[in-house]
Amino acid sequence: MSGPAHPDVAPLVRARDLQRHFPVGGGLFRAPTGAIRAVDGVSLDIARGETLALVGESGSGKTTTGRLILHLDVPTGGTVHFDGTDLASLAPAPLRAMRRRMQLVFQDPFGSLNPRMTIGDTVKEGLLIHRLAEGAEADRRTRALLEEVGLRADWANRYPHEFSGGQRQRVGIARALSVGPDFVVLDEPVSALDVSVQAQVINLLMDLQKQRGLTYLFIAHDLSVVEHVADRVAVMYLGRIVELAPRDAIFAEPLHPYAQALRSAVPVADPTVRARRIVLAGEPPSPADPPTGCPFHPRCHHPARDESCARLVPPLEEKAPAHLVACHKQPPTTITWEAQQVAGATRQPERHLPVLALDARTD
Repeated sequence: MSGPAHPDVAPLVRARDLQRHFPVGGGLFRAPTGAIRAVDGVSLDIARGETLALVGESGSGKTTTGRLILHLDVPTGGTVHFDGTDLASLAPAPLRAMRRRMQLVFQDPFGSLNPRMTIGDTVKEGLLIHRLAEGAEADRRTRALLEEVGLRADWANRYPHEFSGGQRQRVGIARALSVGPDFVVLDEPVSALDVSVQAQVINLLMDLQKQRGLTYLFIAHDLSVVEHVADRVAVMYLGRIVELAPRDAIFAEPLHPYAQALRSAVPVADPTVRARRIVLAGEPPSPADPPTGCPFHPRCHHPARDESCARLVPPLEEKAPAHLVACHKQPPTTITWEAQQVAGATRQPERHLPVLALDARTD
């Protein structure tokens, strides 16, 4: 179980033992024959104003976890509290009102926009549904939102097919911001974009977080992106969190064997540095038939791996200050002064990714 990023402050989001199992087989009048364990016991806290990155390979359950936290999907088990309120306890009307404070930016900027609606109507829709503005005031706020994300206000009457991928994602961000949320789930927001545009969108998200005091759950599989945006990183494998720590600790010295493999796959820009690459054996197991014990043990490269790894599920426990790991063979470490500094470090919000000299209105 993850502790809050700041123990003396109640977290904005608190998830405990989240599970989502999708039934397999069965049919009319027949019971299911099994279940896909997409999320299998996830617990985490997200502090106000922080960015928690959720990373892992495809199929690890990242997107499903984000949907469960937003209560877009009903969990099989577990709870989600948002600002102290259990979302499962809310009736439809109060839940709808709560959704103003929780928004989602989708991965696909092409499929997430209605091609029959202008981008102005797309951004304005949330204002109208929640009765935040109407008429001329809604139009004014829509134009202001477009300008805030780097688009021209007079483009409000254009349709999504007239824009590039980066511009469409900016529309999606404006739509999410239109209702004034406190918390935004960013589901791989730059993975479908050209590399030349990714840095611009990331910098925009960081600026918006600073200006609006937003809290982010940043879902990604690219650790090189996560390194620039996250305060803390949760590493997910086969529906479970296997490591959770401050960003700098994850990148300096990951402790879980799976996190070590992910870290080793990040390219090193310096050609004089020869990084050790960890190549995992085999393929990820099916969530419909997960292995017993530690979910990672069939592919684990830890030298102390033994039969107990196949029998016992390791708990997510603190192995170093603010550094939680789910591994039987990873003992608590003796933290040096330098490592303590890394574990307590926070992201500098002013640091931006380098970008090409492109205008967002022409990307």
